[in-house]
Amino acid sequence: MKLLHRTQVMLEEWHYKYLKSAAERQGRSLSEVLRDILSKYVDEHGTGPGRLKEIAGIGADEEASGRDHDRWLYLKG
Repeated sequence: MKLLHRTQVMLEEWHYKYLKSAAERQGRSLSEVLRDILSKYVDEHGTGPGRLKEIAGIGADEEASGRDHDRWLYLKG
């Protein structure tokens, strides 16, 4: 299992009810649901480990070169 850190998060009532309901429907903990939501957010916003998946197989791309690493990793240029 991955190393997890305990933290306290203050939620609005509707946030808590949504997470609690989603967790019960999915048979998961509220923490698991919240981590999943956060992971998806991070992946969608171009940071975190999800970005590396986008460049898998880049070595086989004839158009890509070492000079293009900023464009591929950080969407620059």
